[in-house]
Amino acid sequence: MSGLAELLDVKTIFLDVSIKDVEGLFNLAGQNFENLTGLSASQISQCLTDREKLGSTGLGVGVAIPHGRVKGLKQPLAGFYRLTKPIEFNAPDKELVDVAIILLVPEQATQKHLDLLSEIAQILSDGSRRDALRHETDSKKLLATITGQVA
Repeated sequence: MSGLAELLDVKTIFLDVSIKDVEGLFNLAGQNFENLTGLSASQISQCLTDREKLGSTGLGVGVAIPHGRVKGLKQPLAGFYRLTKPIEFNAPDKELVDVAIILLVPEQATQKHLDLLSEIAQILSDGSRRDALRHETDSKKLLATITGQVA
C-alpha cells in the first residue's frame, strides 16, 4: 500500500466543490480537517496560506498540491478536492486548477513527508490518471484511481 493510500479514504474525497479562489479552497480544507484533527480550521487554512506565499503549489496541467506543516498535528493527513470551476493558482503554465490534493504534515516533518509529496506529484503527472480523476463520479473508484488499488 502506498503512503498516500494510508492517508486518503472516501471521507477525505470531495467532488464537485464550488469555491471561488485559493482562499476559499484553504478555508474549506481547514473546516474539513478540523473535523478530523480537532485543530482549528483557521490554523490549518493559515498554514496552507503561509506555505503558498513562499511559492505556488500549482504544478501545471490544472493540478496543485497545497501542503503545509501544522503545529499540533500528530499524523499526516490528505484530502482530494475536485472543483466545479477551475481557479487561479499561479501555476507555472498559467493554467487554472481544478484538481488539488492537499497534504498536511506534523510540524517536525520527516523524509516520509517529502516522499508523500513526491508520490502525489507522480500520480498527478500521469495524464490518463489525471483524466480519470477529473471524470470519475464514484468516490470509492476515484480513491482506487488515486492510490493505484483495485476498486
